[in-house]
Amino acid sequence: MEPSNISYLNADNNTIINENQIRWVKKMYECLEVCTKSNGCGSTYTHKICKWNNYESYMKLNKHFE
Repeated sequence: MEPSNISYLNADNNTIINENQIRWVKKMYECLEVCTKSNGCGSTYTHKICKWNNYESYMKLNKHFE
């Protein structure tokens, strides 16, 4: 059996996000707001990835906004 290629991102508040579960991303200055719920998210159910806290994860997603 081959190992799966699941990729994770570090989010703020010691949270790890499975990239395959991302539904949408919203850019807010130097932070990204990420929704991972299958039925959508309100602002209280999102994860934040800020440039100064999780630089590598932020840059990986931010390239889609440039």
